[in-house]
Amino acid sequence: MRRFHESDGVEDWRVVGEGACAYFRTGSFAAGARLVNAISELAGLEDHHPDVDLRYDGVIVRLITVTPEYYGLSERDLELARKISAIAREAGVPADPSTLQTVQVTIDALNIPTVKRSGV
Repeated sequence: MRRFHESDGVEDWRVVGEGACAYFRTGSFAAGARLVNAISELAGLEDHHPDVDLRYDGVIVRLITVTPEYYGLSERDLELARKISAIAREAGVPADPSTLQTVQVTIDALNIPTVKRSGV
């Protein structure tokens, strides 16, 4: 999404796959848990929340809007990304966008029913 990357305040974030992701290098599991807790206290997360992956040395946050009418990045994701980055900065937790990556596996076959029967 070009608009996302052109926006101010989202330098910590990369659009990978279909969502925006950021990696915050916390240095410890406890510091990561504190960051996730601070993110969880943001207002307005009841109906629009991030996916978080807490690891021993950092936190990956993924943002995407999924509704019956829309699938992708939205203005709400942009605002949430800014708020999460601000929380991390205030906590002294640096972002490291160089660690972000995604893998997509696509199976192409001439005979789809055969592939499905084989358990793939």
